[in-house]
Amino acid sequence: QVQLVESGGGEVQAGGSLRLSCVQSGPTFSMYAMGWFRQAPGKEREFAATISGGGVRTSYADSVKGRFTISRDNAKNTVYLRMNSLKPEDTAVYYCAAVRSFYVPSTSSEYPYWGQGTQVTVTS
Repeated sequence: QVQLVESGGGEVQAGGSLRLSCVQSGPTFSMYAMGWFRQAPGKEREFAATISGGGVRTSYADSVKGRFTISRDNAKNTVYLRMNSLKPEDTAVYYCAAVRSFYVPSTSSEYPYWGQGTQVTVTS
């Protein structure tokens, strides 16, 4: 059974930075592509970033490209999302997701495993 636990959310001023972490319990973490999604109040969940099992391939939403960096440490079963130059429109609950795949899916329906989410609030 794959379980995901996010941490690192909080409140930050515009222009600031945060690093989110997501720890996966379960075997063969390196076989899973990992994604970060976010959901703002009143909006649908949207893709932010994804990384392949080996960490070589990444993909980003246009809205975060150049500001967010996804990375992983397979020895620690952990995926990270470094968020720089944060904007008020980045305010959302951020979710970690996992799928056993060699690809890097960017649609939420392709991910069967989800964390509970961590709140990120960016103030102006």
